[in-house]
Formats: sequence, C-alpha cells, structure tokens
Amino acid sequence: MTTPAPLTRSLFIFSILYGGMVCISGVLGVKQVALGPLAVEAGIFGFLILVILSSAVAELHGQKTATALVRLGFVPLFVSAALIQIVLALPHDSGMYPPAIGAFPIVVGQSVRMMLAGFIAYGISQTLNVMIFSKLRGQGEGRVLWLRGMIASVISQIVDTVLFITISFLGERPILDLMIGQMITKVVLSIVLVPFAITAVVALGRRLDQTPPAN
Repeated sequence: MTTPAPLTRSLFIFSILYGGMVCISGVLGVKQVALGPLAVEAGIFGFLILVILSSAVAELHGQKTATALVRLGFVPLFVSAALIQIVLALPHDSGMYPPAIGAFPIVVGQSVRMMLAGFIAYGISQTLNVMIFSKLRGQGEGRVLWLRGMIASVISQIVDTVLFITISFLGERPILDLMIGQMITKVVLSIVLVPFAITAVVALGRRLDQTPPAN
C-alpha cells in the first residue's frame, strides 16, 4: 500500500493556487491580448501557472501527487462551470447596470462544445506535462529543472492547443491558421517564462517546507 504524500506547506499553498487558476483561466481566455507581434487569448497566463505549479509539485512531492492534483483540478472546474450555467439561467435584477446585462453572458458563457473541449484539453495536457517533466528527471533530483519544465510546457501546450481548437471549431471555421498562431505564441511564452518561473516556484516550495510551523 502506497503511503500518501504528507500535506506540507508547499503542497497546501500550491494546491489552493492551482484550484483558483483552474477556475479563472477559462474566464481570462475571453480576452485576446497582443504581445508585440504575438496574439493570444489571455487564459494562457493562467494555464502556464497551472503547468508551473503541477511541475513544481512533481519535483517536490513526486509524479503521483502531481497527477492527483491535476485530477482533483476537475472538481473546481466542474463546480465553477455548473455554477456559471445556473447563474446564467437565473433572471437578472431590473436594477442591474444595463451594459453588464449583455456583457456578462459573453464573458462567462461558453457553448457545451467549448466546455467539453476545455475539460478534455485540460486533463490530457496537464497530465502529459507532469509525466514528461517527471520522466525527464531520471534518477537525479533537481537535474536541469528549468530545461525539463520548459520542454514539458512546450509539448503540453501544443497538445492543449490542438485538442481545444480541434474539438471547439472543427467543421465550423478554418482551424489551421488559428492553431498555428496559438501554438507559436504558447511555445514562445513557455520558452521565455517557464524556466525562470519553475525555478523560482520550486525554490519557494523548498523554503516553505523548511520553515518551521507557527505555534
């Protein structure tokens, strides 16, 4: 029987942050942002944080714990999606700010197809990220942490893009140009941001776990 990983400070804090990012990333994706010549939906920033957190948990607490974290991420994902649908179905108050009446469904509403695409893309890409990151580690702790994080992020983000765009838009609009543009942007961001971020988050986790608990 496998002994579960202890709930250390880093695991507790990173798990809370992970759950929050799972919920907010889809909402952020409504906005398209321009980063110089690159254009991408803003949800990528939340998803990159998910990648970094799951990789950090894998480094600090092992692949099984990180994979369990990814699976538990479906709980806030499903709950928030259901709550959004309930709120959208309820009538709005007559005194509600008029522009917000039409804007709210646009910001938080998604088709069933896009919601399904998000669930599938999240589960597969995040699990793949943890698996690749852990396999590249080999037998040595901390080996080329930044490189493992970057490679795992690049591959998982490509898979995420292919799955989400294909499931969401295949048959409704041309997807190749959209897919390539999103891939390029996500790969660039993974290369630029992830190496520094994963190194910092793992260092923070180790520091948190070394700090004695308050009485």
